[in-house]
Amino acid sequence: MPRTKKSTARSSKRLVRLESSAIRKLHDAASACRRPAMLFSAGKDSCVMLRLALKAFAPSAPPFPLLSVDTTWKFPETYPFRDRVAGVAGMELIVQVNREGARQGIGPFTHGAAEHIRVMKSNALQQALEKYGFDALIDGARGDEKRVRNRARTDLSSFQASARGVTDPGEGPMRVFPLADWTELDVWRYIAFERVEVSELYFAADRPVVLRNGLLIVRADERMALANSEEIQVLRVRFRSLGCWPLTGAVESEAQDASAVLSELRRERSSERGGRMQDLITRESSLTQSGYF
Repeated sequence: MPRTKKSTARSSKRLVRLESSAIRKLHDAASACRRPAMLFSAGKDSCVMLRLALKAFAPSAPPFPLLSVDTTWKFPETYPFRDRVAGVAGMELIVQVNREGARQGIGPFTHGAAEHIRVMKSNALQQALEKYGFDALIDGARGDEKRVRNRARTDLSSFQASARGVTDPGEGPMRVFPLADWTELDVWRYIAFERVEVSELYFAADRPVVLRNGLLIVRADERMALANSEEIQVLRVRFRSLGCWPLTGAVESEAQDASAVLSELRRERSSERGGRMQDLITRESSLTQSGYF
């Protein structure tokens, strides 16, 4: 269905409101918290959040570092993109790896998704919190994601309590969600309107995939052994969400720019997280309740 001028105007007004609200939350976090950090996965939500932070504090750089938790299983394309974007932004990039987990060879194929996420993601994040003393994490999770709806300490009163020094230290760091009112469509509208650069993985290309557990897995390296019944096929696919590559399913697509992605999303109703393994989703939910995500 073609977009009308009226619907386009409504979308633009909504983006202005969302941007203003997100920038206000970033200002609140910077003023109320002693040592905040912005989680930066180099995914689309992170890239939008970074653009908002740059706008919020221009012409100065944002007064907090970027924190990337590296599970060692990200898509290979993610690493140079992450480093370049952080460099262009002029922000400090802190990369945290659970070295002991990496030494033990913890991974999704050998130990399962749940153990991999627990050791290489949640434990690594906890290590970063202890090492750097962050008292607030600025998180790019959106309002249409369950892990945001389950979090309570995100409103202004919490910031004010933190500023007065009365926040219960047992609750862990403050969690700040600038995109709490955003949807996946909002994020892509903002990417298109602001021309936010995102990873090439979000756009359709011919990629080698293996069908496993109902997911189209892009075999990024030789750590993925093939079963006798499995074969690699080349399909034109993209990703709606980026995580560890063995746990993230691709979708067949022809969308090669943000406008085309928006058109596809308007025709679809499936969740972007439908491209993640169910045990990963379940594990992330329990970790959310523990305060790590």
